[in-house]
Amino acid sequence: MNTLALGPSWLDPDHLIQTFGLVGVLVVVFAESGLLIGFFLPGDSLLFTTGLLVTTGKLDTPLWLVCTLVVAAAVLGDQVGYLFGRKVGPALFRRPDSKLFKQENVEKAHEFFEKHGPKSLILARFVPIVRTFTPIIAGVSRMNYRSFVIFNLIGGLLWGAGVTLLGSALGKVEFVHQHIELILIAIVLVSVIPVAIELLRARAQSKKNPAGPVPATDAHEVSPSAERGRHAKR
Repeated sequence: MNTLALGPSWLDPDHLIQTFGLVGVLVVVFAESGLLIGFFLPGDSLLFTTGLLVTTGKLDTPLWLVCTLVVAAAVLGDQVGYLFGRKVGPALFRRPDSKLFKQENVEKAHEFFEKHGPKSLILARFVPIVRTFTPIIAGVSRMNYRSFVIFNLIGGLLWGAGVTLLGSALGKVEFVHQHIELILIAIVLVSVIPVAIELLRARAQSKKNPAGPVPATDAHEVSPSAERGRHAKR
């Protein structure tokens, strides 16, 4: 099976699996689930391709074992991300940008976490970039650990096993074999849609309020009640 690389050849799911096998898949899933350097890795298309290769016999590992190991890697990755967030704390928001780190990614994940609460750990699994930073933000926010573990397990199961099983099921369809390149492109595009929507919303919001909110601690800002109190003292 030859797939169309959507970036460097080493990011092509088929190339990764053929070169590193199941171990490579698990490393990518672990890294993308909670390591700062893992946000660019091809999680969705990689899991789909893994399931497809198991079905076609090109990956000689039982499907149940693949799913179990993938879920474990995803859950452990989030766990590391959470502990990292608890340790680093607010310092993460002051970290300067670099080639592999963008402050805007942290801010997007923080907004996503604030908007959806604990269930964001499940929803973020299906959103590239956001799924990498959300467990870290959960740690920074010191989310209740028990709740984190529960939602982490659910999210890891739905995403890790779910996408792999989807690839396995569709791998039996002849149309998928004949158009695997288009299928993988479609998966990437669909997974990017939530990110694009959030970017458009943020841009629209910035146009409505270009100056941004005025800090409440501004020295020149005086509330009406404070102003009345000042006149009363006079």
